[in-house]
Amino acid sequence: MEAPRGWLVISVLAISLASSVTQDVCRAPDGINGSAGIPGRPGRPGLKGERGEPGAPAIQTGIRGLKGDQGDPGPPGNPGRMGYPGPSGPMGPPGLPGLKGTKGSPGNIKDQPRPAFSAVRPNPLTRDNVVIFGEVITNQENVYQNNTGRFRCSVPGYYYFTFQVVSKWDICLSIRSSRRGQIQPLGFCDFNSKGFLQVVSGGTVLHLQQGDQVWIEKDASKGRIYHGPEADSIFSGFLIFPSA
Repeated sequence: MEAPRGWLVISVLAISLASSVTQDVCRAPDGINGSAGIPGRPGRPGLKGERGEPGAPAIQTGIRGLKGDQGDPGPPGNPGRMGYPGPSGPMGPPGLPGLKGTKGSPGNIKDQPRPAFSAVRPNPLTRDNVVIFGEVITNQENVYQNNTGRFRCSVPGYYYFTFQVVSKWDICLSIRSSRRGQIQPLGFCDFNSKGFLQVVSGGTVLHLQQGDQVWIEKDASKGRIYHGPEADSIFSGFLIFPSA
């Protein structure tokens, strides 16, 4: 015979209540805490914190001491590198004139060189249109070369040169000098339509340096120089005064 459904529910509730009461009455007391375990590994470093506010300055409580004595100078250092030269400064004012020097001893004019020459032309000889005055009358200091017709300066200074040349024809001559490496001519001409003996002459003062040369040159297209017993042609020169 099957039991009614209501009794079945009441029986289940009763069993559950009895089980709950039995558990509360039979529970054991809590045990003792165990010993501490081994420390764990260090954790990862944390993030850097924000910078804090600056602290207040400390109060100076000491007394400022007196300045100490200067120490001994140290050894000199190595010289520095030389700098670039600066720009030139403006010219200063002229200095005061110095004292007058003592008078020197008088010079002897006989000890001074006195170049001078004079030469005539005994024959109608020219070389590259240079007139050769081959017969020497005077040749002080041996400055005139009668084989070339040239004067060579040995003492720098101011010189006077002159020539007189006889001709029956039209003729042009020039005093030429090689001063400072340049040929400088000074020309003279005479036009003779009658065929008589006439003299063409010229002269000049030249400032020469050592090694400069002076000579007489004939224009190749203008006549010729007379040669004979009636007249002579001459070339002369001498130092007026020396210069530095």
